[in-house]
Amino acid sequence: MILPRTVGAETLDGLAEDDPRAMRSRRDLRRVHRAMGTRTIVARALRKMMAAPRDRAAPLRLLELGAGDGTLMLGVAGALAPHWPGVELTLLDRQALVQHATLERYATLGWRASVRVADVLDWAVAPLGDRLANGGAAHWDLVVANLFLHHFEAAPLGVLLGSIAARSDHFFACEPRRAWLALVGSHLIGALGANAVTREDAVLSVHAGFTGHELSALWPREPQGWQLREHPAGLFSHCFGASRTASIWAAAATTPASRR
Repeated sequence: MILPRTVGAETLDGLAEDDPRAMRSRRDLRRVHRAMGTRTIVARALRKMMAAPRDRAAPLRLLELGAGDGTLMLGVAGALAPHWPGVELTLLDRQALVQHATLERYATLGWRASVRVADVLDWAVAPLGDRLANGGAAHWDLVVANLFLHHFEAAPLGVLLGSIAARSDHFFACEPRRAWLALVGSHLIGALGANAVTREDAVLSVHAGFTGHELSALWPREPQGWQLREHPAGLFSHCFGASRTASIWAAAATTPASRR
């Protein structure tokens, strides 16, 4: 039986940046990502998705939505940097959580990282002229979201995905899988030393997660067409990728895709 999707307000989202419970929960999330293998899942998917970015004349422009403190993408950058030099990365989040030391670590990898503080739905609905005036880009080569899309109900999520499709050539998301095994795992997250905020939010995240081809169904139908792939990954993750048909994935998908 498939669990019904239910989006609930997660405690961490309502806490101030410097709240000790929030700071502890963000540290917990790093352990959760390690346990879920998120960095490996994302790095592997991006390598398959992008066709030889190192051969590009211009730097690859990458945007992470809901970037948090930037450390998850830093781990991904460490795996990709030998083949993806000179990436221009923007870390977008509604809270200013990225430390200067984290930006310096990106620089040592040869990536130029910058921070943009904004609500993602404001970013999604802003006219192009407003985006450029506020440091946005006209177009992104790649947009990434990690454990972020599940925060949104279907209607605003559809708006967000539509904006991503209009402004990028590739998109990848790694989200909680809405399944019984993942739900059991979320109830056991205290074994990682997680605090009450993280324990409660983990269960809510699974209930708000995705399964099947739910994200594919929300992706906009456009004349130029997209190649979509949506599939489970690891024990607890659910992944969605989209590439314009003019930029076919470098490696053939091993899981049946939803195509248009």
